[in-house]
Amino acid sequence: MAAPKKGRRAPASQGHPGRTLLLVLIAMAGLIGGMFYSGTMTPRLGIDLAGGTSFTLAAQNQPGKPNAINETNMNTAAGIMERRVNGLGVSEAEVQTQGTDHIIVNIPKGTDAKQARQQVGTTAKLGFRPVLTTTAGTKTPEPKPNPSKGGANGKGKGDKAAGDPAKDQPGTQQNASSSQSPNAKPTTQGRAVTDALKKAPSAKPTPSGPAKPSAPPVPPTPPGAAEIPPALQKQLNALDCSTDRSRSTAGEKAAGTKPSDPVVACKDDGTQKYALGPVGVEGTDVKDAKAVFDSQGGQGWIVQMDFTSEGGKKFADVTGKLATKTPPQNQFAIVLDGAVVSDPRVSQQLNGGNATISGGFTQQTAEDLGNMLSYGSLPLSFKIDDETTVTAALGGEQLHAGLIAGAIGLALVVIYLVAYYRGLALVALASLFVSAILTYTIMTLLGPTIGFALNLPAVCGAIVAIGITADSFIVYFERIRDEIREGRTLRPAVERGWPRARRTILVSDFVSFLAAAVLFIVTVGKVKGFAFTLGLTTVLDVIVVFYFTKPLMTMLARRKFFADGHSWSGLDPKRLGAKPPLRRRRGAAPTQTKEA
Repeated sequence: MAAPKKGRRAPASQGHPGRTLLLVLIAMAGLIGGMFYSGTMTPRLGIDLAGGTSFTLAAQNQPGKPNAINETNMNTAAGIMERRVNGLGVSEAEVQTQGTDHIIVNIPKGTDAKQARQQVGTTAKLGFRPVLTTTAGTKTPEPKPNPSKGGANGKGKGDKAAGDPAKDQPGTQQNASSSQSPNAKPTTQGRAVTDALKKAPSAKPTPSGPAKPSAPPVPPTPPGAAEIPPALQKQLNALDCSTDRSRSTAGEKAAGTKPSDPVVACKDDGTQKYALGPVGVEGTDVKDAKAVFDSQGGQGWIVQMDFTSEGGKKFADVTGKLATKTPPQNQFAIVLDGAVVSDPRVSQQLNGGNATISGGFTQQTAEDLGNMLSYGSLPLSFKIDDETTVTAALGGEQLHAGLIAGAIGLALVVIYLVAYYRGLALVALASLFVSAILTYTIMTLLGPTIGFALNLPAVCGAIVAIGITADSFIVYFERIRDEIREGRTLRPAVERGWPRARRTILVSDFVSFLAAAVLFIVTVGKVKGFAFTLGLTTVLDVIVVFYFTKPLMTMLARRKFFADGHSWSGLDPKRLGAKPPLRRRRGAAPTQTKEA
């Protein structure tokens, strides 16, 4: 036997096939362990399988803004839509961008589709409202009865705010030229100044009996509370901004209020709640707003606003009134969809139709606020391209039908492999099993990781992948059988057939992956699920063939059952019509013996 050429190393699957198989098993165990660790044991189902409503929204440029469709504006619009969907009280809703100009909104079963359609894609309400008073974002408890009086004491101004009074008036002040980012944490400015601080006098003990308990002190009244109507103060006390659900409910109520009416609202992060006056400046009065980095003034990222001529007059009037007041009544709240996204403090009247909000912004928060201001909430207008509503029963039937179709397809492939390849069918079935485990675990883990949902087209893609994977095995098996027909034994046939089969498999899988990639890029909606699954299974097919099927065949070629060409091995030379064995003389090129 000729010595192997120097400088050429055998591939790992040939030299150490056991190690390669061990790596594949370790990877499978790691993925399964990841499923148990995350607590997610089944793939996330799409709307068409679990039931619900799905909208495909196409972005459109607004008049006068022809280049508004970009990644930043699409992400801003998706975030606003997600908050609206949450305001419907639904859970597990999905809002995500697809491509450059589409947004997909998936709302699970149990949601009113008509209401969802009204909430999604319409222009939200943006307005500038003066701040009457602020307090902590938790619900304010009602005052307890005064034992010394025998009844309730002090409504409105006597209500105690939750937490330490010194901390219940956080100064998240944002100047017209000095403000914090919408997501910045509030800073405490000390004990609030109140209009009145009342304490009930302690009852003096009498000689004839025990001392009466002293009346509890009346908590300080929040600044500006004396000017708030009792009904509005009662709403403010009852408002709870501590949870996402409560903030969504509060935002929905505030968004439905007339611009001329006062409202109570939550800060978007839930740290504060506000009593707000009527709208002073509408969102449509903002002509443009953008994030700018102030390198000369040293203020970092700022937001510059330009108003329309009418909006500039309104803004000058509002800031002139606010500048004469004390905190927090010298602030105006920027309210989007009923939630306060920013609350700048005004130090002077601002004329000229422009203003600057600055202080503590990052680039992202400045751009987000600029988009909200510039585009009057939604930076783009949208139209519904597609709407699909699926009941839970229909989704279950579709999933059941998809699983049956997959089982039938797999059964037909198994029957064909066993009938034609016999013992080699065990290799193909083991490879299909490994591919199925890898596909299932990866799709399950992608649900909580990137929000991947298995829809009906994705199930179809997985079914098609069965044929693609089986095709790779068939290509390799046929190359091995061709080598045996040429008169070679199994071990050299396995190694000589692999390079040719490898090229064919790579070309075939590349074409399939290219088709899946193009389909994923140019399509929108549920077809992307088919393209994603097809691309994923194509990549896994290459991994399984290279790192499981080939090493397994290398190991089985050393077993007598396959090496001797048993009639049930699928590699019987007689059944394959093999030529007489090839013989090689030392130092001579291989020649074939002539048939008798």
